[in-house]
Amino acid sequence: MTDAPTDSPHAPLEWLALARGTLDRVALNRRDEAWLDEAWADPRTRVLVIEDGRSPVVFEPAPALVLVPPDQAPDGDRWLLGVDGDGVAHFGVSGPLPVIEGAEPAGLRRVGALLGDQDSGLLTHAVALEHWHGTHRFCPRCGAETRVASAGHVRVCPEDGSQHFPRVDPAVIMLVTDEADRVLLARGPQWPADRRSILAGFVEPGESLEQAVAREVQEEVGLPVRDVRYLGSQPWPLPRSLMLGFTARTDGDLPLRPDPEEILDAAWYTREELRAAIDAGEIVAPGPLSIAAQLIMRWYGGELPKMPPF
Repeated sequence: MTDAPTDSPHAPLEWLALARGTLDRVALNRRDEAWLDEAWADPRTRVLVIEDGRSPVVFEPAPALVLVPPDQAPDGDRWLLGVDGDGVAHFGVSGPLPVIEGAEPAGLRRVGALLGDQDSGLLTHAVALEHWHGTHRFCPRCGAETRVASAGHVRVCPEDGSQHFPRVDPAVIMLVTDEADRVLLARGPQWPADRRSILAGFVEPGESLEQAVAREVQEEVGLPVRDVRYLGSQPWPLPRSLMLGFTARTDGDLPLRPDPEEILDAAWYTREELRAAIDAGEIVAPGPLSIAAQLIMRWYGGELPKMPPF
């Protein structure tokens, strides 16, 4: 399912479930109405229908999206998702899902890590656009209802002419280790009792990514960190984040001081202690979909015990 972790703790992450898209997004064609009309009329073109973050998926012989030709797509705004290596255009349309024998609705949390590279990228792109269009219908300047432009990648206000682009919120997520190479795991107040993960938080205005890492660790558990290293990123369109993965180290033996509004509890784990906690059912191993899981696996040295497929 995933490549074996590299020996270097600072090498880029080699596999991220939602960062595997292979289509050429052909951004220059988004304003070419003649090209878009021709692509939509081409019987080879394929359409991903999405409704509330889910699309038709088949699971045999392997998980795959079920795409339809344009004449079988529901009415609705069209979003150009890209063109594959054979020159086939791919669009997304938000609307009622078609009933397809052998297929069932599924979303990113269930299939994002199971789909092939092209399908994973298609669904990630479409989920992000569907949510943005659904929550940004009105101009933030004057309140007028906006219209779709640039093949689904811009909304334009007909009253003041302002253009509005899909919003992406950068968030840092960091695996913190101490001098004994233990990993810091924590639980949020709303999480189940057996869930633990690494620390994360949104980047604030006027702040670098490295500054955000240091601030979030200090705010959430009261620790200073050093040696902040970037390892990779992936979109997290649930609803609109871009997760940027880091490692960081802390020195000394300072006590953990969890912020009660952000962290219910936090603790250090050796590899043996984490394995024992998972084996005992005290902690549920994360699936490979999130960048958090990939960072923990990098530190651990491979897949975690009892790791779910997604």
